[in-house]
Amino acid sequence: MKNIEPQIIHLPKILDLRGNLTFLQHPDHLPYSIQRAYWIYDVPGGEIRGGHAFKEQNEFIIAISGSFDVVIDQGESEKIYSLNRSYVGLHIPPGKWRTIQNFSTNSLALVLASTKFNAADYIRSYDEYKNFNYNLNNLSTPSYLSEIVSKISINASKSSINDCKIIELDKKHKEKGNITVVENRIEVPFDINRVYYLYDVPGGEERGGHGHKDLYQLIVAAGGSFDVVLNDGVNQKTVTLNRPYQGLYIVPGIWRELNNFSSGSTSLVLASNKYEVEDYIRDYEEFKNFKNTI
Repeated sequence: MKNIEPQIIHLPKILDLRGNLTFLQHPDHLPYSIQRAYWIYDVPGGEIRGGHAFKEQNEFIIAISGSFDVVIDQGESEKIYSLNRSYVGLHIPPGKWRTIQNFSTNSLALVLASTKFNAADYIRSYDEYKNFNYNLNNLSTPSYLSEIVSKISINASKSSINDCKIIELDKKHKEKGNITVVENRIEVPFDINRVYYLYDVPGGEERGGHGHKDLYQLIVAAGGSFDVVLNDGVNQKTVTLNRPYQGLYIVPGIWRELNNFSSGSTSLVLASNKYEVEDYIRDYEEFKNFKNTI
């Protein structure tokens, strides 16, 4: 490994009159695999968060909504990165002291981390950070990069809407803003290999209208609210999402549609697989054949 500097990365922005979509996955957009995702929200305008460094963890920060500044202090110099676009993120390598400040009202910061939570990885004292003799060349390759995790197995042609459920995620409440965390194989029963989100959705629009053969998902209303209509070829139900600490777990073999978007809403999706066009079923008749219901 070599020491690298923080870097602004421009992500794909797929334009659509029904709302725009941005996605990211390793290694196309991230130099590491995702082990943990968390989002910071309900931050009072002008508040400051952070004030720490990591010994090993990489992180990628995106302003899903609103805006804020990320201040990187390397002991001898300081640099400010202003994040205010949903399709622009900041990669912060290990060994960088950072704070997040100048939050606009109703902003939401999404952070994708290369490690699961480890208190020993944090450097919370600035004096300790200044004395920290950091050398990336002496770091071994993190074990998670070579770890093989067994995949969840479900018969997608036989799955039902009853296999989908609301997951109540932990909300860590603080005066400086709330945090919700999702780690691989802990809050969700899969590894996060892709993240995508819908934004700039006109009020009342509809998105989705497809099924997946192999993909597991957790859908979160990161902002605003919307309904998710689930259909297994026989039964149908509608789930309303309107809290950033609630996620809808969807298994393969479920036709889903998103509708009834409130103005300014954002749909955040954590997905088990990288994008594969072959995994999509976009025709409902084909979906019913796949489910053996006709």
